[in-house]
Amino acid sequence: MKPPGARTIDEILAEARARLDRLDPAATLAAQRDGAVLVDIRPAAQRAATGVIPGSIAVERNYLEWRFDPASDARLPIAGYDLQVIVICQEGYTSSLAAAALHDLGVRRATDLADGIAAWRAAGLPTVAE
Repeated sequence: MKPPGARTIDEILAEARARLDRLDPAATLAAQRDGAVLVDIRPAAQRAATGVIPGSIAVERNYLEWRFDPASDARLPIAGYDLQVIVICQEGYTSSLAAAALHDLGVRRATDLADGIAAWRAAGLPTVAE
């Protein structure tokens, strides 16, 4: 039996996704062309195995909030509350949770690539070796 207040991962994921305007591969590409920052949070081994989206930056999941919190001493120079960040993972689960975490930091234009790099590749969009 679940303790009071416990939620399942499916509930947490649904709550996270309800806060996002998730993008399909074509919309992600268009947003990137309009200046959005694509952030690949996958581990190096996954990026090496499937390639990365050209122009994306790699910030592994365990560093994401520190790199994109505009108030963090460890932030990237591009970090800002108005920055459009599109988070990418393998299949679009972890990226939803990560984008919601960025919302919690005030980065309200954060979202994710629905179905991840797998959908990008299935759409025939380019990847490059890291």
